[in-house]
Amino acid sequence: MSSSRASVAASLAVKAELHADETLLARCDHVASVVVDALRGGGKVLFAGNGGSAADAQHLAAELSGRYAFDRPPLYAEALHANSSYVTAVANDYGYDVIFSRLVEGCGREGDVFVALTTSGNSANLLNAAIEARARGLTVVGFTGSGGGKLKDLVDVLINVPSDETPRIQECHIVLGHAICEMVEAAMFTPS
Repeated sequence: MSSSRASVAASLAVKAELHADETLLARCDHVASVVVDALRGGGKVLFAGNGGSAADAQHLAAELSGRYAFDRPPLYAEALHANSSYVTAVANDYGYDVIFSRLVEGCGREGDVFVALTTSGNSANLLNAAIEARARGLTVVGFTGSGGGKLKDLVDVLINVPSDETPRIQECHIVLGHAICEMVEAAMFTPS
């Protein structure tokens, strides 16, 4: 049986790799800059993921649309799966593989940012959404595990966590997502 100490140690080891990876951290800084540019230009940030990554997508969207570290006006960010009636209707009528791409088609505009969170990088519904987002002129950001999967070839910026273990990848997605939200909030607003 695994221990809590072993789980924490495994998590810290991946985070130490993140901390030492200057290239990956520079890509996170770039994502923050892209998001700031989109928001300043009247655009929005669309997040998508499945399962635990859907929860992470919703979490990060809330950090931007609500608040992160201090009170300030809301920013336009949303998680594409949050409307369960939409998701179940489209999955039933058209198939689960298009639940995100149809929303990107409907509400994505040139200059917006689409953020796909997937530990494998191979989720068909996220790949389809990335293709649609690129076709519409959105900047596409992928949060994945170490290999990046098929998504790596469809993104403008790849945030590939140096792990192949789903729990460690998701933990690091939130760490890096929080860092990006903090940079975005600081660039957009000055706390009082």
